[in-house]
Amino acid sequence: MILDDRLKQISGVSKKFSNWSKVFECKPELFFMPENEDDIIKIVELAKRYNKNVRAIGAGHSPSDLACTEGLMINMDNFNKIIEIDSENKTVTAEAGTRVYKLNEVLQKNGLALSNLGSISEQSIAGAISTATHGSGINFGNISSRVIRLTLLTASKGIINCSADENDDVFKASLCSIGALGIILKVKIRCESAFKLESKQFPMKFNDILNNLDSIVNSAEHVRFWYFPHTENCIIWKADKTIKELNPQKQNYFKDYIISFHLYQFLLYILRYFPSKLPLLNQKMFNYKFSQEKQFVDDSYKQFNFDCLFPQYTSEWAIPLEKTKEALERLYDWINNNKDNVFVHYPVEVRFSDKDDIWLSPAYNRKVCYIGVIMYRPYDKPVSYKKLWAVFEKIMRSYDGRPHWAKAHTMTTIELEKTYPKFKEFIKLQKSLDPNGIFLNSYLKRHLFNQMDVKAKL
Repeated sequence: MILDDRLKQISGVSKKFSNWSKVFECKPELFFMPENEDDIIKIVELAKRYNKNVRAIGAGHSPSDLACTEGLMINMDNFNKIIEIDSENKTVTAEAGTRVYKLNEVLQKNGLALSNLGSISEQSIAGAISTATHGSGINFGNISSRVIRLTLLTASKGIINCSADENDDVFKASLCSIGALGIILKVKIRCESAFKLESKQFPMKFNDILNNLDSIVNSAEHVRFWYFPHTENCIIWKADKTIKELNPQKQNYFKDYIISFHLYQFLLYILRYFPSKLPLLNQKMFNYKFSQEKQFVDDSYKQFNFDCLFPQYTSEWAIPLEKTKEALERLYDWINNNKDNVFVHYPVEVRFSDKDDIWLSPAYNRKVCYIGVIMYRPYDKPVSYKKLWAVFEKIMRSYDGRPHWAKAHTMTTIELEKTYPKFKEFIKLQKSLDPNGIFLNSYLKRHLFNQMDVKAKL
């Protein structure tokens, strides 16, 4: 490929890319770090000229091959300006590569905050939007639902500005587009006045939660809980807005770093060879770190986020809220009674989200419960997970589940058509905006167009 001087300046040596969990990797032909809109337009034109696949990446946190390409990779980290903060109307406009943690910090300094966040803030804002990243709160939607305007660079139509009042179809499709429609350039997000959250975390038995599920889900603005596999134990986390004085969580170096991180990772590594001891480890970790009630007051974004420890295999699906209890009972029963000698790391995470009208959002047109399972990879070493994944996905499918787009899953195109009412319209729009498929990588071809790639199968 022939590059002009500017493209040479922002291109780097082709190098292997791996996602945060180091489960998926690729080696793009060319690697770019654009600094402005014109740079990105040039890269897309290059991809069109040579019929190359092009993918934009942020933190690479998606635990799947969603970001991977063997064509042109665009790292958006240098395209990260916060363009405008409108304190009066409580909005922020930012370039696509802006990391969520940077956005949180700048908003806080300006007396604003995002209404809800996921468990981490390392992602780029465009990456969080493209995968409908969510937090927990039955009356709070995902991050994408707070976007009021975005600018999209497409292959066939150039730059499209869209909102609920302009190019509405493109807008509703782009808010969870997994990079299939083009490259998001900038977004305008609705915020609110900065606020503090008072969180309460306390232990509760699994059956007690399920028997009081409705009241628990609605007992605070934000509710999530963790189940510790092979035990009866859970922890519930609740948070509500408060005007109380700050009382942040204080880190204990020995307890939180030496024991709960390093020793725990070492024990997980050892138990790769003795997996039947995992139930004991789960119980011991619960007793050590989670068996006591805790209460804190801190700025909202600090309360929403928590440490995800180390790389992991992870799968998460959204099911209709009303099916939560039955689905969790089936998963609990299998974990504790399976005959396959499958032992599961903690936690099974359970979160809740409001419905929205975003075409490919897992919460499209229904309130949902997100259920996630993980298997840690101590020191980046593999662990057995495929039997757990197969059963978990089977249970989620049986309750009309929709997988989290950022995470590896095995849903086929036909299955996705059945569960997403707007799926066919999304595909029609995708073909219109990207007729030669330059934005389609293996992940997208596999799930959106039923073109299987054996290298990327679970």
